Amino acid sequence: MKVKITLRRSLIGQKPKAKETVRSLGLKKINSSTEREINPMIQGMLNKIEHLVEIEEIN
Repeated sequence: MKVKITLRRSLIGQKPKAKETVRSLGLKKINSSTEREINPMIQGMLNKIEHLVEIEEIN
């Protein structure tokens, strides 16, 4: 299953680990998006930063 991940909130004031996680997903600026295949590693990353991103399922 693929998902579209969009950064919706600013990284200002976030902890360094959250910033690193967002960058490792390939997101740079607000409203930037990336498509990823869901696996346990990506799911864990999304769980850590779910308050910063919007996740949409792609068919």
